[in-house]
Amino acid sequence: MPSLAKLIDFCNKRLSIDTIKDFHGSLNGLQVENNGRVSKVGAAVDAGLVPFQMASKKGIDFLIVHHGLFWTPPTPFTGVNYEKIKHCIDHNLAVYASHLPLDCHREIGNNAILASKLHLSPQGTFLNYEGHDIGLLTKYTETRDDLRASLQNIFPNGIIRMEFGPERPKKVAILTGSGQSAFSEIEKHKVDTFITGELKQNHFNLAQEMNLNVYTCGHYETETFGVKALAQEVAEAFDLPCEFVDTQCPL
Repeated sequence: MPSLAKLIDFCNKRLSIDTIKDFHGSLNGLQVENNGRVSKVGAAVDAGLVPFQMASKKGIDFLIVHHGLFWTPPTPFTGVNYEKIKHCIDHNLAVYASHLPLDCHREIGNNAILASKLHLSPQGTFLNYEGHDIGLLTKYTETRDDLRASLQNIFPNGIIRMEFGPERPKKVAILTGSGQSAFSEIEKHKVDTFITGELKQNHFNLAQEMNLNVYTCGHYETETFGVKALAQEVAEAFDLPCEFVDTQCPL
């Protein structure tokens, strides 16, 4: 069995994790260690108690997640926080988290993979945070109906469409997860179509007022791509089995 240290080094280098700042309170990298050896790699969107339990039942001892355990200043390990840590220790489960580094990665990032699945040509980036752009700007040459059909195929659990833009989109912005912070940037870059995970009610009005096509496909669903891709690369590099832990979150 390969060492945990070697897998961590692989992930850190693949994501250039030390060069990308994340939101205040977030912690990228190894969050919980195990006994130092790995027999099976897993991927999950969230570092929740149920995903941990599901991972352990699948025999996973190295779990890569997008939303890690730590987002705010230190919190006491009581209640469910205690249960999470206790479960990891009792079941020899190491947890590795990558948030923004896995969003903005140009090859295995959530935005890049979604653009590839939609056959969109990257034309640039937007929404800078601490020196790194998170979102992706792309060129589109087909019809709005074609784009919608492609999204429905990728996200069979359903999408929400707000189609107030052109029937033949030309510039499509992609920001997986939450797209709430993107609207001023969209206007600046003259985007006519926006694909994201989730929004708030007031963004319906903005879509109308800005003459935008907007598609929300689920925060969870749009952020499954990166962890799957990274976990698969790790598994292949170290000749290990790999499995995605799907909690089927509808949000």
